[in-house]
Amino acid sequence: MSKTPEQWLEEAAPGKKAGVFKLFLGYAPGVGKTFSMLSEAIRRHSRGEDIVIGVIETHGRKGTADLLANLETVPRKQIEYKGALFEEMDVDAILARKPKVALVDELAHTNVEGSKNRKRYEDVFELLDADIDVVSTMNIQHLESVTPTVQGVTGIQVRETVPDWVLQRVNEVVMTDLTPEALQNRMRRGDVYPQERVGRALDNFFKETNLIALRELALRQVAHAVDRSLEYHREKQSRAVAIRERIAVCISSNPAAQYLIARGARMAQAMDGELFVVYTDMGQDTSAAHQKTLNANFKFAENVGAAIVKVPGKSVAEAVAQFVNEKHVTQVVFGRSATRGWKRYFYLTAIHQFLRDAPAVDVHIVTQEPN
Repeated sequence: MSKTPEQWLEEAAPGKKAGVFKLFLGYAPGVGKTFSMLSEAIRRHSRGEDIVIGVIETHGRKGTADLLANLETVPRKQIEYKGALFEEMDVDAILARKPKVALVDELAHTNVEGSKNRKRYEDVFELLDADIDVVSTMNIQHLESVTPTVQGVTGIQVRETVPDWVLQRVNEVVMTDLTPEALQNRMRRGDVYPQERVGRALDNFFKETNLIALRELALRQVAHAVDRSLEYHREKQSRAVAIRERIAVCISSNPAAQYLIARGARMAQAMDGELFVVYTDMGQDTSAAHQKTLNANFKFAENVGAAIVKVPGKSVAEAVAQFVNEKHVTQVVFGRSATRGWKRYFYLTAIHQFLRDAPAVDVHIVTQEPN
């Protein structure tokens, strides 16, 4: 049985012995994450550190492939699936080898069925729990809470994701940066993809406007990680207890609620606050279709680190106001779902009722669309 997010994070609680987790973060393929990781590993190896390659994906890039010969590689494990052979990182072989450091590329990778763990980040956690340091890589579009924004910006749905709570276990985040113009020049030279794929890539995902937006998302994530680290050290020095923001996002079974959850997650990250996702159960989501989309919303909320709260009630306004009072919530996010006619009237009436019954809180009414 796979562990829950809480169980994985409990393994890294202060005072417990665990490896150091370092992440090279990029904003798009080709910025040089894997090359930077290998270059650092070679320098550390030359100083005497015991480093092995758990898995590296070269994607046919010669510069990256040339670096592999400088380090020991643990052979991958072959797994048969639907009549074909696949290769995945051999976690048990690395544990048996017991290096000081393991290099694990592409943190968001989903392992083939039949592997020891479903996701590569779970493989990483096993190594960390065995007191093996791990250096890994990831692009910002694979972070769960930013996937709705990425889809809105690029039109591309990212299918392989890393839950936000995984990054709570990362000890150091390093951004591998490159200007969008320089990345596009790499593309044109054929350093990222084969020449036959370059034109289509530059017209789609690698458009300059997309790259600028993705780069900003990555820079924000790194800045947030730095802020959290500074705040942690300041708190250790002053031993002051700060009053944290508490953000509640009100959702329904509508799939668009994931945009609200993502907005709330980004707010919580920026403020280092607690995030609650609140669902008022009025008995209206009994169909199989509604239950399926509701559970998908709950899963998304869990992956971005939210506490899920289900409250029974006859009205959203009354139930949420009671929750806000009890939990001392400071900010509430509602979706703007009705804009015309009698539905607009009832929607505004519910908001006014909430404002009447709730204590003084900041209320955000946002469009349930990618942003």
